[in-house]
Amino acid sequence: MTTQAYPPFMRISMTLLTIALVITGLYLGSNILIPFFFGCLLASVLNPVVNFLTRHKLDRVVSIVIVLLSALGIIFGILYFLSTQIGAFLEDIPVLKERLGQVLYDVKVWVRENFNIGFREQDRYFKETTEKMTTGGNQPSIVQRTFITITELISYTIFLPVYTFLILYHKTLIIKFLTDLFKKGEEDKVVEVMIEGQAITQQYITGLIIETFIVFTLNSIGFLLLGIKYPIFLALISALLNIVPYIGMLIANVFCVMVTLVSSDPSFNVLYVAGVLAAVQIVDNNVLMPFIVGSKIKINALALILAVVTGGAICGIPGMFLAVPGLAMLRVIFEQVESLKPWAVLLSDEVTQQRENKNPLKRVFTRARERVKKKHEAKKEEKEK
Repeated sequence: MTTQAYPPFMRISMTLLTIALVITGLYLGSNILIPFFFGCLLASVLNPVVNFLTRHKLDRVVSIVIVLLSALGIIFGILYFLSTQIGAFLEDIPVLKERLGQVLYDVKVWVRENFNIGFREQDRYFKETTEKMTTGGNQPSIVQRTFITITELISYTIFLPVYTFLILYHKTLIIKFLTDLFKKGEEDKVVEVMIEGQAITQQYITGLIIETFIVFTLNSIGFLLLGIKYPIFLALISALLNIVPYIGMLIANVFCVMVTLVSSDPSFNVLYVAGVLAAVQIVDNNVLMPFIVGSKIKINALALILAVVTGGAICGIPGMFLAVPGLAMLRVIFEQVESLKPWAVLLSDEVTQQRENKNPLKRVFTRARERVKKKHEAKKEEKEK
């Protein structure tokens, strides 16, 4: 894709203006756009399965319905399992509050002995801070927040399957629209962007599901061996938070440590829980992410953190999840537009790529995958002959 030559200051200004308009549109229309974006992701993941069924002489509408209902059944099953774990945790909230009060009292005693700050001053400071956080002028009321949450839940429940079905059904029409949108001679690049974007999305989502399941299993084994309370619940929460790069695992560590501190009698269990989470994180960063999620999404840590924080500020938790595949798609587009290639360089992560290329395990898996691919191609050629 080529663009008309403009002065550098004008190109930068237009790019920044476009970014500002996109962010404003996402903020104002998040309730409409976020379910649509999730529908695009789900459609991208389910598309190969739909194509497989249609190749076997099954009607496309029937194929889409079967695959979509199966995917929604799995999603609702996971949500049901999560709700049961949360319900079991909430039943013990009164006991945890009492235990938390004792822990806070011990902290107050420690602060008074080491910093010479009395109980009254600590209570006053805590009360003022709490009031500022909960009674801000722009904070919505509890009724408003409840109404917004119910509205978003209905929006996801109704529109997500509808968007997914329509995107899968009108896939050919969407591709034709995108190719006709650009000048003649650029169709190949448009198709290349769509193919690479779909490959990135499929590899990221499927790899992320497998990675989350393995992280959940490892955390569950570690917590069950420690004998702490709520092992499955804590393992599930930490695995789900691990989906959010960098920030999610930090929140998971704090949450698991705090719950263990107020629910377990031996306080040193906190150290063991932190050790299990750290060990699983090392395995995740050095084995699961490179070999399961793959190396398609090569974005540096700074860009990822900024994208996750910005996505969370604009669209909440769904925005934090969508930030990674969205940024990867932008990088693919930037690489195809001559004037935007510097932005692709800014987002790329060449250091991680070089380190993975030097990884002996990575080379072994790559060679094995290439041998299997060559054998498969050879067998395919023999069948054609």
